[in-house]
Amino acid sequence: MNVNERTKERATAATEPGARRPRLVPALVFLLMNLPIGIMAMTVLIAMASLGFSMIVLFVGIPLLAGTVLAARAAARLERARIHAMLGTPIPEPYTVPVGGSGLQRWIAPFKDRATWRDLLYFVVLCPVGIIQFSLVIAFWSLSLAMLSLPITYRWFDDGVYHFPTTDLRWITVDSTVDALPWSAAGLVFVLLSVLLTRVLAAAHARFAKALLG
Repeated sequence: MNVNERTKERATAATEPGARRPRLVPALVFLLMNLPIGIMAMTVLIAMASLGFSMIVLFVGIPLLAGTVLAARAAARLERARIHAMLGTPIPEPYTVPVGGSGLQRWIAPFKDRATWRDLLYFVVLCPVGIIQFSLVIAFWSLSLAMLSLPITYRWFDDGVYHFPTTDLRWITVDSTVDALPWSAAGLVFVLLSVLLTRVLAAAHARFAKALLG
């Protein structure tokens, strides 16, 4: 491959939808959604797997375990669509399509496909990842907006005075608009940091999802 071909490939990759930075609002909503989706996925997977293993001696557990794996594969298709719609990162399906063979071999093929097990791993990891993402996003945006709006909101506290962290331990006291302005300026800085954090987390999640679901 010559230099011109390499340059052309890099330019093409840079213009692909997946190479763009996620937009702020969809990225923020996406990160907040990961926690409830992760909890729901983890709950369903654990319930189905536990029920399947407990009933395996009755031969009913085997179809239940198979259904658990196939449910993760179906959910992965929805997750790819969600990531593409909200983060702008297309993730092609990586599944191996069986050619020929008996009906039993075609039925077993999804369980022999490593992509199916990567789908399952994605939803197992999504819950702890979602907890971290949700906590960081809520903490940064809450602090940013609280500090930014302090010139207005300090009046809503008891006696029109804001104390941080508590009324007994007063590291910060704001009882006028002038006192609140420096903290509001700091809040603007935190807003910019929150925007950056949101986009970085969303982009990192897109790469993580592409590694497992792609």
